[in-house]
Amino acid sequence: MAAKRKSKGAQRQSSKEDFQWRRVDLHLHTPASADFQEQGVTYLDILQKAETRGLDMIALTDHNSIAGYGAMLAEIEQLELLERLGRLRTDEKKRLDEYRRLRQKVLVLPAFEFTATFGFHILAIFPENMSIREIEHILLSLNVPSDKLDSGSGEVGATTDVLTAYRVIDEAGGLVIAAHSNSTHGVATIGALSGQTKIAYTQDEHLRALEVTDLESKSRRSTAAFFNGSKPEYPRRMHCIQGSDSHRLVRDLKNPKNLGVADRVTEMLLPRVSFEALKELFLSKDFARSRPYRPTQAPFDHVHAAREEGPSIVQSFHEGYTQRGGKLYAIVADVCAFANTNGGTIYVGLPEDPHKRAVGVDNPKRAVETIRSLIAQTITPSLDVVVDVQETEGVKVVRVIVPRGEDPPYAIDDNKIYVRDEAETNLAVRDEIVQLIKRGMSFVETSSVEAVLPEVGAEPKPSEPEPSSFEDSPPRTGVEIVATEERGGTRYHTMRDLRNGSIVQNVTRKSARKLWHYAITQHESQALDPATVTWRGDLGMLESSKRAGKVRYDLVQRLSDGRLRIYYGVTEDGIHGEWKKVVGLEE
Repeated sequence: MAAKRKSKGAQRQSSKEDFQWRRVDLHLHTPASADFQEQGVTYLDILQKAETRGLDMIALTDHNSIAGYGAMLAEIEQLELLERLGRLRTDEKKRLDEYRRLRQKVLVLPAFEFTATFGFHILAIFPENMSIREIEHILLSLNVPSDKLDSGSGEVGATTDVLTAYRVIDEAGGLVIAAHSNSTHGVATIGALSGQTKIAYTQDEHLRALEVTDLESKSRRSTAAFFNGSKPEYPRRMHCIQGSDSHRLVRDLKNPKNLGVADRVTEMLLPRVSFEALKELFLSKDFARSRPYRPTQAPFDHVHAAREEGPSIVQSFHEGYTQRGGKLYAIVADVCAFANTNGGTIYVGLPEDPHKRAVGVDNPKRAVETIRSLIAQTITPSLDVVVDVQETEGVKVVRVIVPRGEDPPYAIDDNKIYVRDEAETNLAVRDEIVQLIKRGMSFVETSSVEAVLPEVGAEPKPSEPEPSSFEDSPPRTGVEIVATEERGGTRYHTMRDLRNGSIVQNVTRKSARKLWHYAITQHESQALDPATVTWRGDLGMLESSKRAGKVRYDLVQRLSDGRLRIYYGVTEDGIHGEWKKVVGLEE
């Protein structure tokens, strides 16, 4: 049987690659889970339902067990043995033929849903040819008791912490996905974790994707929007998928939240139906190759969704790419800036305003060649970018996917170094260039907690009192002026970037870019009057205004020694904890 499964996989890989949208449900329970809700359901029933709903790939994810997948294989092997012995009854032959037919149409991956310590759930998906014994060994190494391997229970006692589980599953060849991450037992559940723990659990290098329950949501506060790489503490953009998490064959009409097989499906653009193709997608930086499946609606449009989000630290838009007017240079400058900052995606053929018509590009092939060629000619060191064509709103646009560079600083024509500041691309100032050089010299490839801590820039001076608690810490976007010195009649300011804590010195009003210029102008033109601040305890709001398409807040914090810290241009992305109450955002 194992040999047959291997040959089937080899046949898939040897076929001509053909990228198509495939329907995938990677979170299905079977009767081997103790909390399965329907009686009399068979494994053949589950496969038949998957075929009926048009699925191409599924994973059987019983709680802390591979027993369901093993029971299905055992049934097939028993039927094949009876076939070889010439003892197969008519009904058994029909059942075996149906299994064979369905397994040619639907790839069934072995998997389990692991319960880590403190009750967090993790999906572990494995290659189609991995043996039951190998997977059981992984469960044992995760401290699932041997007498619980077949119980299918979500509660098996103390097991292994989340980060260790990620590593063990990944190193064993599995795909690690955080199960229903924004819901019960999820690693991104609001209020369930401290900030640093949540960062660690959602940014770890061994974690490949987040399963979410709100993938269809267009809200700026949806889970996918939160983990799109624009948040300062969560710079690693995460693949987000959805799964049924079905504990029954069909949806419970009395409680519609109890989904059935294929009631919540993800479509993935894959060259073939295989575990390897699935893994390649999750390792890629192309986040437009997965989308929520909409059986009765128009397909999800990633480009349109990006336009609704608007420009950000990881996203920009350009209507054209002509040399005239500097449009082509502006695109390459964004490439340079993204590489020096967090990475990002550039769309060409689209105005920034999502209410304006998408114009597209007249000759997509020529546009791709032009942009790719200029990037290769002008940016040093070389940068591995993806330039392709996407369709949206009836037109074709060019997309440029830029990785976060591993060898900064990146420069145009060897001397122009750009960085990304919120939704703007700017020439780097001296201190930022120094920081980029330091980052390049000490670069270590990682996506773990270390990657979300400040990598560059000076720490606050030891003499500066720090907030007493995490909840009262500064906002996470905007800037703060931490020192001012006058030399020769000119004021030189030291700026702290609240996104990463880096310090930039010797900034003047003349040399400052937009947000910095605004902060310096406010700082130089008027002294802060505490009576003008709307206080909530020791935190307060000075004013709010809409600039560069976003609402920005000037916030104030009163320290224990009576000094005031002012945070200029804070966006909603940087508001957390008690600050939400200060600006009137819902907790």
